[in-house]
Amino acid sequence: MRRAPPSLRLRLSADNLVAASGGAGDRTFAMPGMVLFGRRWAIASDDLVFPGFFELVVRVLWWIGILTLYLMHRGKLDCAGGALLSSYLIVLMILLAVVICTVSAIMCVSMRGTICNPGPRKSMSKLLYIRLALFFPEMVWASLGAAWVADGVQCDRTVVNGIIATVVVSWIIIAATVVSIIIVFDPLGGKMAPYSSAGPSHLDSHDSSQLLNGLKTAATSVWETRIKLLCCCIGKDDHTRVAFSSTAELFSTYFSDTDLVPSDIAAGLALLHQQQDNIRNNQEPAQVVSHAPGSSQEADLDAELENCHHYMQFAAAAYGWPLYIYRNPLTGLCRIGGDCCRSRTTDYDLVGGDQLNCHFGSILHTTGLQYRDFIHVSFHDKVYELPFIVALDHRKESVVVAVRGTMSLQDVLTDLSAESEVLDVECEVQDRLAHKGISQAARYVYRRLINDGILSQAFSIAPEYRLVIVGHSLGGGAAALLATMLRAAYPQVRCYAFSPPRGLWSKALHEYSQSFIVSLVLGKDVIPRLSVTNLEDLKRRILRVVAHCNKPKYKILLHGLWYELFGGNPNFPTELDGGDQEVLTQPLLGEQSLLTRWSPAYSFSSDSPLDSSPKYPPLYPPGRIIHLQEEGASGRFGCCSAAQYSAKWSHEAEFSKILIGPKMLTDHMPDILMRALDSLVSDRAACVSCPAQGVSGVDVA
Repeated sequence: MRRAPPSLRLRLSADNLVAASGGAGDRTFAMPGMVLFGRRWAIASDDLVFPGFFELVVRVLWWIGILTLYLMHRGKLDCAGGALLSSYLIVLMILLAVVICTVSAIMCVSMRGTICNPGPRKSMSKLLYIRLALFFPEMVWASLGAAWVADGVQCDRTVVNGIIATVVVSWIIIAATVVSIIIVFDPLGGKMAPYSSAGPSHLDSHDSSQLLNGLKTAATSVWETRIKLLCCCIGKDDHTRVAFSSTAELFSTYFSDTDLVPSDIAAGLALLHQQQDNIRNNQEPAQVVSHAPGSSQEADLDAELENCHHYMQFAAAAYGWPLYIYRNPLTGLCRIGGDCCRSRTTDYDLVGGDQLNCHFGSILHTTGLQYRDFIHVSFHDKVYELPFIVALDHRKESVVVAVRGTMSLQDVLTDLSAESEVLDVECEVQDRLAHKGISQAARYVYRRLINDGILSQAFSIAPEYRLVIVGHSLGGGAAALLATMLRAAYPQVRCYAFSPPRGLWSKALHEYSQSFIVSLVLGKDVIPRLSVTNLEDLKRRILRVVAHCNKPKYKILLHGLWYELFGGNPNFPTELDGGDQEVLTQPLLGEQSLLTRWSPAYSFSSDSPLDSSPKYPPLYPPGRIIHLQEEGASGRFGCCSAAQYSAKWSHEAEFSKILIGPKMLTDHMPDILMRALDSLVSDRAACVSCPAQGVSGVDVA
């Protein structure tokens, strides 16, 4: 008999699931978020395999320990109160046996089905009600045991100590359960919109529109409360309040339209990484079309790499003593310890700013400059206000402005203020949209440099020097915007942005910045690929790969963990193993069921949203991009110090998708980037007579 195509099988599976669940209006077995006590929780019915296994091991060991204690010492219970203790142990063993059976059933049921097919797990809610009900006799019995032991029972001390241990373990497990319930509690669980079986037309009604608006308002309020609690120590000025609102709106917009739970996202990321590696491994050379970059680009790659290597020291110095100690864990504290304790001397009179001491000592060691070479050092740090340093670099004959990257909660709020605003800058570009938080931060540094006369002071000392602005991460994005703001007054300005965020500014500004900004990106660094548009794309890819996977979640997570740690075969079986990749573009019920609501900006039948939100239009990275890539295998987490790197000019389109991998975060660290630059520059310098390695064409997939 011929097997049905994957898309049809998935549709039939989803149809059967809806029928088994009692129709679209019955959310008892909604997928994947689990519903208990009439509300949705941030956990799915297939998330209980690992917690159930852990509890089962603890309970079995506990039961064996109590049985051993009772059998070995029951003859010593002929004492005052011994009958009570004997009864306590017997009842506790019976209660534990019931709990063990219930937990075993929960774990077995949780292993059934897939993320998008919870039908085989439809008995989970009843089992959980039974399991929760068993906590009441456990609490009562633990309380009675504590009271009996505290009553001064005159029995063998070993028996009494064993019973005390059982009481303590009982309360630890009860407390752990309460904490777990708090963690998986979803404040919006009671307000989730039911799945729409009618599609977008169902949401055209006035009632549905009001419902969705109410959900969005509630979600924004919940996220704002969470952010305020997390950032309760950073003050309550106007900028902070605006950043709270912007961040809450971003989070509520991104997370409000799916029913995914955190473990679903983890499983989706694991599958995407394997899918991504599988596509790369099977890609034929003919599938990649290469063309050589312009002769000027090819000619100046070595020069720009040397400049990046030099100016990265200033970008790292802007982080102050924490990064210096992190890079030099054994000797760093000894080197700058004297500077931390030393009072300011006359040398410091040339330096303005806040909270120097240890910071200034680390800056001197990192850059190799002298006290007199610094015009301004500021570690003032608030929302939309970044620390920066201004120094005279005599080696390159430049005035260097280095802006610090993300290092505090204030900086995180600046990062997450991701809506767009028009950049106030003098240039011929019409479309001047830019990331609001980074734009505000760059505007703050601009005002300090101009209004406080910092640049005027620097150029009065060295009028023949040129202006160079550098930064890493958030500082790289702010440096690019700052260079654009200053270009009218300083036409020769240059900017080196290290690992800048992708979602910085409009396509027009990206093209405008090609002549004076160079960005440097290492490997799979997630930040140069990070934008609201790319996050939406990532969410769509997660929904797609999760909906097409025909394996239970616990197997996905175990295989994914093994693959991340040790590698192996990335071809993890899905419904698309037959090669029918084209069905990924079809709107499948399995994917649609992962949405809590339909969105006019979301489409399963394309690789990009139909419409971008006016607040979050597609944004692009700054300037020309040099991409450093590791050659060969040197460990999945970059632990090998002998790694070798190549460099090439890359098009911004190569960073239009977030790549999943174990180094997507570590490749962003400034110390890793500095190590890669050190290795690359030294290798290229050692082979000056050879053809320039790593100078290759721009690969366009």
